[in-house]
Amino acid sequence: MWKIALGFAVFAGLALYMLSKGGDIDMSGEKHGGEATHAPEVAAPAAVASAAK
Repeated sequence: MWKIALGFAVFAGLALYMLSKGGDIDMSGEKHGGEATHAPEVAAPAAVASAAK
């Protein structure tokens, strides 16, 4: 039983170490409002073709 607890503690410590070294990791969940960042949508190929005429 103590081996399971020791293994969990080692794994949890390793996971926390890797997350702290990962840089800008946001684990706060889904964003709504001004702090949400969205990539601009890519134009559809039909719209690009008709604009080129």
